[in-house]
Formats: sequence, structure tokens, C-alpha cells
Amino acid sequence: MRETVAQIRVLARRSVIRTLRRPAMIIPALVFPLFLLAVNSSGLSDATNLPGFPTSSYLTFALAIPFMQGALFSTLNAGTDLANDVETGFLNRLALTPLSGVALLSGLLAGVVVLGLLQAAAYLIVGLSAGADIAAGVGGVAVIVAISVLMSLGFGGIGAFVALRTGSGEAVQGMFPLFFVLLFLSSINLPRNLIETDWFRTIATYNPVSYLVEGIRSLLVTGWDAQALALCFGVALAVLLVGLAAASAALRTRLVRT
Repeated sequence: MRETVAQIRVLARRSVIRTLRRPAMIIPALVFPLFLLAVNSSGLSDATNLPGFPTSSYLTFALAIPFMQGALFSTLNAGTDLANDVETGFLNRLALTPLSGVALLSGLLAGVVVLGLLQAAAYLIVGLSAGADIAAGVGGVAVIVAISVLMSLGFGGIGAFVALRTGSGEAVQGMFPLFFVLLFLSSINLPRNLIETDWFRTIATYNPVSYLVEGIRSLLVTGWDAQALALCFGVALAVLLVGLAAASAALRTRLVRT
């Protein structure tokens, strides 16, 4: 156990330093979601006039979106880093050591956790400075940060799986547009009960991204909504478990090949 913790510490330090030393990976993950937040808040502000819209501030309603978009960047960042390790032969060298798969994945995803914390802090600071509210108060802030990190880990695990399965950074980047399609076919812009187009509302209802967004949004708009939070954490944990299980299986295959 002590040896595994030491292995995780070494790889986690490497992952965090590598993440912080690459502004080209951090800046888009911070700026792009905030840019879309500004565009959506100004362009869709009239949606608050719809009967049944849950808040008079579209900024508050839309503040949940950057957290979801930031989590999608974790797919790109974690996957690209790991694909680079495969392409450069770093993973081959690790295969010659007694390093455990748990330590390897845990250490490599440490950079995702740090980036998730930076993203959550940036989105909250900018959103609150611009006039957004958090109905759940200080406790809600802590829960939002926890959800953000959990989502980042889950989607980071999916990125790691694609990287290990393909060994290609280009393949990881190719997944990014697909995830964005899922994002825009969810309830990011309107509550599901106000979506009048039947096929769109049906897709949004079956789209797990809707429940991730709605869980964070509930803390911003309505306060403590047990059902929304349970669904959000349930989906986030499911994504995390699937991502880590797939990445672990791909890692065993990749290490055997080397």
C-alpha cells in the first residue's frame, strides 16, 4: 500500500507540473467556456420572459454550462497527455517497472483534478462578479466544486481510454466534437419542460449531460434540490466508473503489447 501511494505521488507530481507548464492547454479550458457563457447570457436573456422560466437572471441559469464544457476539456487534456506518453515510449518504459495500473491511472489523472479546481474557481469568480447568484449559498459552492472535479475525472478517464486504445492524440481530439454535440442536445439553454420541439426534448431527456447541467443549475437557481443533485451525482459517478473501468482495461492491453 505504501509503495502504491509513493508511485501515485511521483506520477501525480509529474502530471500536475506538466499541466501547469502548458498554458496552451489551460487557457482554452478557462476562456472558451466563459466566452460562450457571455454570448449565451446576452443572446438568450429574453428567455427569462417565458412563462415558467425558473429565474429572472439568465446569467445565473447559464452559469452551469461552463462547468460542463470545462469537464469536456478534461477528455482532451488527459487523453492528449496520455497519448503523448504512448507515442514517445514513456508508457513502454513504465511497463518495465513494478508500477501498478491503479497508481499509473491515478497519477496521470492528477493533472485533471488540478485543472478542474482551477476551472471551477475561475467560473465561479467570473460568474459571481458578473452578477450571478448561488441560491444554495456557501455550501452550494463546495458542492459545485465537488461536482466539477468529479465530472473532470470521469471525462478524463474517457479521454485516457481513447488514448490507450488508439495511442493517438488525433483520435482523442476527434472525440471532442462528438461530446460537444451531446452538450448542445441537452437542456443547457432551456429547461426541458420549456423545450417545445418533441424530438429535441426527448433527446435531452435521455441525454445524461442534461442531468449533470441541471444538478449544478439547481444549486444556482433553486437551492437544495435533492432529486436534481442525486441524478447529477449518480450520472457523474457512472461516467467516472465507466471511464476508469474502460481505461484500466485498455491499459492492461496496452502494457501487454509492450
